[in-house]
Amino acid sequence: MENNERNQKWWGLGFIWAGALVSIPSLLLGGSLVTGMGLSQTLWTALLGYALIVLIMIFQGMQSSDQGKPTVKVAEQVFGKVGSSKVISILLAIACLGWFGIQANVAGQAFSSLLGGFGISFPIWLSSLVWGIIMIFTAIYGVKLIRILAYIAVPYLVIVVLYGLYFAMDHGGLAAINHYHPATTMSFTNGLASTVGGFALGAVIAGDYSQFSVKRSDVVKAAIFGVIPAGVLMIGVGAVLTIVFKSSDINGVFAKVGSPLVGSLALVLATWKVNVINAYSGGIAIINVFNISPKYRKVTIWAIGLVGTMLAIGGILNYFTPIMNVLSATIPPVAGVMCASYWLINHGDKHLWHATEGVNWLGFFAWLVGAVVGCLPVILAFFPKGPQIPNNPLVGIVLSFVVYWVGEKVTVRQNDNAVKKN
Repeated sequence: MENNERNQKWWGLGFIWAGALVSIPSLLLGGSLVTGMGLSQTLWTALLGYALIVLIMIFQGMQSSDQGKPTVKVAEQVFGKVGSSKVISILLAIACLGWFGIQANVAGQAFSSLLGGFGISFPIWLSSLVWGIIMIFTAIYGVKLIRILAYIAVPYLVIVVLYGLYFAMDHGGLAAINHYHPATTMSFTNGLASTVGGFALGAVIAGDYSQFSVKRSDVVKAAIFGVIPAGVLMIGVGAVLTIVFKSSDINGVFAKVGSPLVGSLALVLATWKVNVINAYSGGIAIINVFNISPKYRKVTIWAIGLVGTMLAIGGILNYFTPIMNVLSATIPPVAGVMCASYWLINHGDKHLWHATEGVNWLGFFAWLVGAVVGCLPVILAFFPKGPQIPNNPLVGIVLSFVVYWVGEKVTVRQNDNAVKKN
């Protein structure tokens, strides 16, 4: 098993996290934030947002580092073996593999466009299938191959976005920034919620990759140096490109430079390295749902990834995107319950961890409270004319954390009273 090779260095894990953030969605997030606030406020929002993400990743990642287990297995204490495999794992599997299929289609479109620039006609459906298979192949060979991909893709993408930044500044960027006024108004709270929400799923499943690190300090360093610089850089560049070119689309910017090849390749690489994380974590979740033997891990990831890719090619997953948005909103409270148990109740003592048989109903109830609150704003957004609630995933995390902690205290007190009466 890959889990026997617990020799991961912190910079290797850091590259995986940097690879997840050095992406097109991060550029688009920067563009979205700056249209509602100034550049300086956008950067401060990014810094604080990713600092909060890092905090969640550290506390989630250290649990898996201590136990040498992925997120869904560590969750068996607070949700129970059945609760973790039949509820939490299913949510993670749908979210990860659903987005995998859609992103494979995005990569296919970018690659077809790239070949079209050379006069080669390559159907999008076939390109999506090819890239879906490439991404699945990368994922089934695990964290080692994901790290190698990150070692190649991250430096290239950083160079690309830095050149895009240089190109923007060389074409009146400084003057555009000085005279820029946001077209709309976005509160700092909403901007922070968007930043945290954009990587909340990654923070929850941090243990899938931190399980191969032996020391807690490696998890801390990887999260800090892998997430914050990459996240702030990408949001900053996306914001500047939006101000100067009215677009944070890196492909469009390089089309202006006259090098669409560079931009298209960046889009393919960015989608590729992010999507293997979806496939890998989704595969772990599926294995836990059906209690599949670890020796069939590669076959499972291959089969599920291929199904997701085929559904995306057929356009079916596009109809489920709103549903996946709702499911994704229910995932962050998982971290609240897990952290309350491991760090507050058990004081971070790894020897106090144990899997709970069946369903841990307190953990399930605490998660459900946070999940309902977390997904309510997403559901209300489907009805623009109705009441709207700001979407802030931190609320669901904190609420689940508090509910579990209070519930555990009450349960222990009741048990103590029962013992005294007997």
